[in-house]
This record gives sequence, structure tokens and C-alpha cells, in this order.
Amino acid sequence: VQLQAFGGGLVQAGGSLRLSCAASGRTFSSYTMGWFRQAPGKERELVAVISWSGDFTYYGDSVKGRFTISRDNAKNTVYLQLNSLKPEDTAVYYCAAQLGGFTAVTTDFGSWGQGTLVTVSS
Repeated sequence: VQLQAFGGGLVQAGGSLRLSCAASGRTFSSYTMGWFRQAPGKERELVAVISWSGDFTYYGDSVKGRFTISRDNAKNTVYLQLNSLKPEDTAVYYCAAQLGGFTAVTTDFGSWGQGTLVTVSS
């Protein structure tokens, strides 16, 4: 599966953004999908994961209660709603896909899209 993320931009602290990740291929609904982020000088961090059906989700501690992951299998798209943004949310955000069971392990994700930059100003 090929992935393309978009929707990043510059936003003030407290603001919101919605990221989208469009997937190619006819088997999108078979994939667990995840959003990850990487800030300059830091390791890649898991943000959120959603199961193939959308029934199960997992969030990193730093974004719980502020970010929401969702998916539309008819549109081959996964979304990440970012609310109550903080300057420390500034990072390049990546979407990724994993064909198999639900997982929150970064190294289980084999397909990655290019990132989209989110910058939160204070």
C-alpha cells in the first residue's frame, strides 16, 4: 500500500488541525493504520493507531484526550484530528500501515508515507 499524508501547517497554540492520509490499493480495509511523529532531534513517537474496522484505537500518553484517529474505508483514508495543540506537538507527522493484527509497536508498521509538517506557535 502507498500512503500520502497531508493537512499539516502552522497553527497557534490551542488551535486545531486535521491530518489526512490517503492510501492506494484495494486492501486498505485490511490494514491497521497508525500516525507517528518525529520532532527535530527526537525519536519517532507513536501518536495513534486504529484497527482495520475502526473498532479499536490506541493513543500515546502525550496526546490522549486531545487527538482523535478515525478512518473511512470507503475512501481509503485515515484521519488524525488534532485539538488543543501545544508547541511541543510540533513535528513531522507520518502515517503508516500494518497488514495484520492490531499493534502499537512502531516496528510492526511496514508501509510509511511521506510526512506532513505541523508547527505550533506559542
